Amino acid sequence: MGPENIKDILAFLAVAEERSFTRAAGKLGVSQSALSHAVRGLETRLGVRLLSRTTRSVAPTEAGERLIRNVAPRLEEIEAEIAAVADLGEKPAGTIRITAIDTVVDSVLWPRLAAVLEQYPDVRVEIATEYRMVDVAAERYDIGVRYGDQVQKDMVAVRLTEDVPMTIVAAPRYFETHKVPTTVQDLARHNCITLRLSGSGGIYAWELRDGVRPVEVRVAGQVTFNGAYQMLNAALSGYGLAFLPQEMTQPHVEEGRLHRVMDDCCPNFPGLYAYYPSRRNSSKALRLVIEALRYRA
Repeated sequence: MGPENIKDILAFLAVAEERSFTRAAGKLGVSQSALSHAVRGLETRLGVRLLSRTTRSVAPTEAGERLIRNVAPRLEEIEAEIAAVADLGEKPAGTIRITAIDTVVDSVLWPRLAAVLEQYPDVRVEIATEYRMVDVAAERYDIGVRYGDQVQKDMVAVRLTEDVPMTIVAAPRYFETHKVPTTVQDLARHNCITLRLSGSGGIYAWELRDGVRPVEVRVAGQVTFNGAYQMLNAALSGYGLAFLPQEMTQPHVEEGRLHRVMDDCCPNFPGLYAYYPSRRNSSKALRLVIEALRYRA
């Protein structure tokens, strides 16, 4: 297989993963026209169409799906072996791709990685923020960071934090016109700031306690976001109740900008974990990043 085929297959895989020439071009750092030319050249040499293109979408054909299924894992193995050979050098090097929730990047990942990256300039980190549960192997991430109960059993999991206390908060202004809720049933009468999940597209149900019983409460309100920082800002503006990690809300509670309610209904979420496929554990750069992130009591 010629080098132009390998290069063009990687271009095709990027488009197939993103379902978009525009997003794939941005991910690879090339122009959209160059990416389209590469995929068409590959299709011409193979004599089959790999992508079905419409004005609104791009999707793999049957031949494209076969290429993804049979060739992509082998290219990944080659990349891993090349990384392992490069890893024989004295200094850790390479790019580590991480997927995490936005608040976790600010509160956990970046504070712990900043000093390491300064010390090891050949190690590069790419961090993508999203709330859906990501298959790190399928989407070519090196590390995922999520709450412990979300991590698949076949992954290597490394604890990053203690369990995470959750809070329900609102601004004093909100309680000027709304009665303070005390039970999960009261939430139906309140304006709740909701979170739309990027994976399913549904509204997140608040995971609370009703006495000793865990319950999922379907809340509703005037505003919906897909990120926790926007929810926090809306709560600070007096638009309603928000369900957020204590580390986000506590500084505002201490300053009187937010009031906590229903503490007895708010659980502790399992701690945050970094997870990754065990076959990628040979990289010095990966081990360096994992050790930098690891929780230490």
